[in-house]
Amino acid sequence: MRRSKTLVINTSEPDNEPFVSVVMPVRNEATFIARSLGAVLAQDYPSSRMEVIISDGMSSDSTRHIVSRFQTQDPRVKLIDNHGQIVPTGLNLAIEYAHGDVIVRVDGHCEIADDYVRRCVEHLVNDDVDAVGGPLETVGETPRAAVIARAMSSSFGVGNSAFRTTHNKTMLTDTVAFPAYSRQVIAQVGRFDEELVRNQDDEFNYRLRKIGAKILLASDVHCRYYSRSSFRSLWKQYFQYGYWKIRVIQKNPRQVRLRQFVPSIFVTALITSLLMIPLLSISGLIFGMIVTTYLVAILVASLFEAKRTQEQSLTLLPVAFATLHVSYGLGFIVGLAWFWNRWGNIKNRVGPIHVQRQS
Repeated sequence: MRRSKTLVINTSEPDNEPFVSVVMPVRNEATFIARSLGAVLAQDYPSSRMEVIISDGMSSDSTRHIVSRFQTQDPRVKLIDNHGQIVPTGLNLAIEYAHGDVIVRVDGHCEIADDYVRRCVEHLVNDDVDAVGGPLETVGETPRAAVIARAMSSSFGVGNSAFRTTHNKTMLTDTVAFPAYSRQVIAQVGRFDEELVRNQDDEFNYRLRKIGAKILLASDVHCRYYSRSSFRSLWKQYFQYGYWKIRVIQKNPRQVRLRQFVPSIFVTALITSLLMIPLLSISGLIFGMIVTTYLVAILVASLFEAKRTQEQSLTLLPVAFATLHVSYGLGFIVGLAWFWNRWGNIKNRVGPIHVQRQS
């Protein structure tokens, strides 16, 4: 199957601008939802050509109350229930509900620039691409969160993930955060895989590239992402990334990148050498060499980041780097063990989009 290269525009509408549906899968985002949703509603795109669909995973905090307040002030905001309570079910429900020729995903933990939607639409209409997003400016609101944000923006921390580490450069890439898609290409590819609690966007974008679709990282598309505020929450986040990456690889083995294996190889070597110490005396030496080499590496990387950013409050950056690497690597290993018998099961929990227009 080959992609269609033309963005479908709803010509029945009086305006010529594509109608845009911003879809927001959220759950328990009371801390951030007001600024995130507020940024969406402040777009310089024609308000009559945009709707915002909040797919709420049955939040137990005040997220729904906050969204309801916005609804009373702006009729473009719609709130729907996501009983599945995970991102892919929320996305699929919102896309089925949406009217848009363009679907823009925005999360409750981010804040898009006021020209985000307009610039995404311009790229989809004028460039030969099917999805577009921009580089993330990852920030933290506390000193510890700022350290975590710096680690998540570093090539040493997250590898060559372009949308996290590349700025001031427009390029085709394998995936982007918070992308805008033409509805036409979503209809071709199908639903987000509802098995994947994490990494569903990586798997979806691989299917896009498989049919010849192009994903653009555009330097003029700007978004701010608020990082986790504690090492514990960062550990949980990246453990899940590593864990679910196994199912993504099993379903799409050709999308594998070498950088995805590095943390798990490091953690495997660390654990193996440690367990072998009672059996082989040389294992203690090997374990010490691994730990020493890694400590030197993260210290050098931390000093480089501190010098490059001219920040003085990065004393905890080695801890952030270690949390990213070890949690992802351990999650990857646990995923290998848990899904060991799923290598022949490549079926995605996806299907065609059944659009149900609702008012």
